[in-house]
Amino acid sequence: MPFSLATPAHHELVIKKSRFIACVEPMPGREAAQARVAQLKAEHPDAAHVCWALLAGGQSAANDDGEPGGTAGRPMLDVLRHQDLQGVMASVVRYFGGVKLGAGGLVRAYTDAVAQALLRADKIPLIQQAHLACSVPYALEGLVRRELELAQAQLQEVSHGSVVTLHWTMPETDAPALVQRLGDKGQGQLGWLDSENAPHV
Repeated sequence: MPFSLATPAHHELVIKKSRFIACVEPMPGREAAQARVAQLKAEHPDAAHVCWALLAGGQSAANDDGEPGGTAGRPMLDVLRHQDLQGVMASVVRYFGGVKLGAGGLVRAYTDAVAQALLRADKIPLIQQAHLACSVPYALEGLVRRELELAQAQLQEVSHGSVVTLHWTMPETDAPALVQRLGDKGQGQLGWLDSENAPHV
């Protein structure tokens, strides 16, 4: 099961006078990650490098920011992969201490900084969400709302036209039972919308 992080976690290493300041944090995608990198560069104007790695499905990325190719971003990404994380960014700000570490030394420094930060991180399981939608006569709106509340579903949108249309999200594993319950109580009066991902019943 993939995990994300509840909150950012940090760790700092000093190796041969170089400072490696690592942060691991939840991150939805590449645009947010690039904004965070820009923020880090503004906070650390004297840093030699701000390297980062993002594990977020199709938006995953790794950046060495001027370090020798493959010595920073990619190894950091591998650490995130090994921990089965998703929607997580690792960044390491490096202040150069005047002593070169060599390619192997850099890989070890960047992976160790991120791994140590992850030891302090609070991991949370990522639960796949189902997006459901149905339309019901006005008389059944209250019933559907009560069922959604009982199932702890997150109501996203309600529109009132000739019928009431409700959109919500909930953990995928709980969706079939709710669909069954609504079908039974609605006595055939619920119309499941075949929108992007409504269930087929």
